[in-house]
This record gives sequence, structure tokens and C-alpha cells, in this order.
Amino acid sequence: MQSRLFVGTRKGLFTFQNQGSEEVPRWKLSQKDFLSVPISAVLHDPRDGALYVALDHGHFGNKLHTSRDGGESWEEIAVPSYPKVEGVEKGGKEEKEQTTALKAIWSLEAGGANEAGLLWCGTLPGGLFKSTDRGKSWNLVESLWNSDSRQKWFGGGADVPAIHSICVHPENSKRLTLGVSCGGVQISEDGGESWHTSSTGMLAEYMPPDRQDDEDVQDPHCIVQCRTQPEQYWCQHHNGIYRSSDGARTWQRIEEAGPSTFGFAVAVHPTDPETAWFVPSIKDEARYPVDAQVVVTRTRDGGKSFDV
Repeated sequence: MQSRLFVGTRKGLFTFQNQGSEEVPRWKLSQKDFLSVPISAVLHDPRDGALYVALDHGHFGNKLHTSRDGGESWEEIAVPSYPKVEGVEKGGKEEKEQTTALKAIWSLEAGGANEAGLLWCGTLPGGLFKSTDRGKSWNLVESLWNSDSRQKWFGGGADVPAIHSICVHPENSKRLTLGVSCGGVQISEDGGESWHTSSTGMLAEYMPPDRQDDEDVQDPHCIVQCRTQPEQYWCQHHNGIYRSSDGARTWQRIEEAGPSTFGFAVAVHPTDPETAWFVPSIKDEARYPVDAQVVVTRTRDGGKSFDV
């Protein structure tokens, strides 16, 4: 079977097929879906081959679609929704029941190999949802929503917090690692029943000096986990590149990684945790590639050196 690449953009979902080899790939556009609709997340479930796509229709809101035949046909499924809560003033400015609005579906991730049908979904405004029926229904993970650390969270690029990274440990599906902007690294050892912040070593230069090392206000832009050596993580943070070699318990900052240590994307090699890729840019208000040139930087020695 030919390798496929699914690319979600602001103009739809584009599928490419490799018509070359692994050594010399030759990618060709093979399919276009949901044209002109922004795609906020794409998931290929390795357990059963299903595809999941999150769409942002703007005025019509967020939608989720799934395909069981490789994208030949699509079916709309449920979207996460926040539970209603009682208002503080009946008949006044506050409604008796209010609902926290779903602003965006930011990330989708499959559960463990032993968890058929289980999916995770990270959203703005900082809610984590769980489905046990392949997205037919969703439940808010209230243990994280009601955690004490969440009282410190705030928005980074958005007005509200965002859960953008969900890492499921490949050997222990109960261990979850989340990246939250701005809420640091959140870890669960029991499948989401309880959580603790794990951002030791990260530095938030946008905070007052006495709070820059506060674990609950860090702004990781993206966190990835090596598939075959899952104790190894990489993180693209608002204030640099970080690496963890102890299961995300502590983080070490990479000081030199020209042309910039700011960015949003990071990928790690599936079998070699020393190799990772980044897309550097300029912060904060500008947020465009350095010298207006899009480049990908790579390290093959755990961050000691980088090439372009």
C-alpha cells in the first residue's frame, strides 16, 4: 500500500500519495476534501485505519467527520459540548443555565492499542474530552476541568487556554501527557482520573520575574513523544526549545538552534529520539519566518547542533 500524507489547511483537507520509494519519495496530490473549509485537526487511527477531521465552519461552528474507507466517503459525528451550569442570577443578565462555548477542536488523538474506540480531543477553551465509541459521543474530563492548577491558566495566541498536544504512552495507555497554552505540561498516570503539572525547567519570559518558573503558566506550543522510546519528549515552547529524557518530569532548554528558537511545529523521529525537526519564526507580534524564508531545522544529536 502506498504511503499517504494528510494535510489539513485553511482551505480544506488534501491527501498526497507517495508514488516513489521511502528513500526517494515522490508525493502527488490524490484527493481534495472539504474545500474552502478550515481544518483544525486530522487524525489517522492506526488501530483500525479510520480518519477523523475537525472542521471550523465559522458561522456554522465546529464539526467532526469520520471516514472508514480511506476518505472515499465521510460521515458527520458528534462534536464535544460543554455541560450546562447554573447561572448566578435568574431572570437577570445571567441565564439560569449557561454553556461554555466550544471555540475550536484543537487536537485529536487515538487511545492505546488496547482501547478500541477510545478517542481524546483537546479544545479551546482548555477542555479535554473523551469518547469510547469512536466519536459518536463525548464526555468532558472533569478531573482536569476542575483541577486547582487550571485556575492559573490563560490564553496564549487565543483569549482562552488551548489543549493542543495529547501524547498517549504507547506502552501504558493510562499515562497521558498534554500540552496546554498557557497551562504548562499536564500528566495523568491513571487514564485521566487525576492530573499533575510537570513543567519543571521551563521558563516563561512573558511573566513577571518572580513567576517565570511557575509550572502552571508555561506556554508549550507543541509537545511530541518518541514512539519507540516514549520517555523521550521534545517541546516547542513560546520561549525556546525543550527536551525531556525522563518521561516529561523535567525539561532542559536548548539554547542554540538558529535561526530562531521560537516557533509552533516540532516532530521527533519515531525510532531515534536524538533527531527532531522544527520550523523557526519571529516572535511575538510578527510571527513570520526569519528573513521571510520558510526553513526546517533538524538536530540529530539531541539538540547539540542543528542544520537547515
